[in-house]
Amino acid sequence: MRIPEENRNMVLLATVTLLTASVALVASAFAPSTVPAARSTTVVADQTPVRVVGPRFIPNTNPREHQ
Repeated sequence: MRIPEENRNMVLLATVTLLTASVALVASAFAPSTVPAARSTTVVADQTPVRVVGPRFIPNTNPREHQ
């Protein structure tokens, strides 16, 4: 049984999609769950201020005007 030439790309796409979905499913099955089921919000613990070095960014809203 041969696949018609006009359908080969769709068969290849379906094969790659199924393989990558199965790899993702296996990987997610073995990955440890770090978030408890009752807690759905993400909390950022480290909020140290960042020092920005350099001139202030001014977007060029009118490219024809040069400053």
